[in-house]
Amino acid sequence: MEEKNEQVSYFVFEGAMARMERTNHRQWIIIIILIAALILTNLAWIIYESQYIYEEEITQEVTQDTRYGGVNNFVGGDYHGTTDSNNNR
Repeated sequence: MEEKNEQVSYFVFEGAMARMERTNHRQWIIIIILIAALILTNLAWIIYESQYIYEEEITQEVTQDTRYGGVNNFVGGDYHGTTDSNNNR
């Protein structure tokens, strides 16, 4: 299979290159706008979320019984503690 090399006139080539330059220029502008929008929306979410402090206080009533002289400890959520009496019989 042989390839044909055809000549393209200078004006046709220059016209195609001018159109391609305009297209590339528009694409760069769109890319910059999209990157700026991405940064701004992420910044807006960070600012929105940092306005609120999420705190939750949990009170737990624990009743336990240790047999045979064991140690009476409890674990609840993020808190590890002891009961009022370490030796509950």
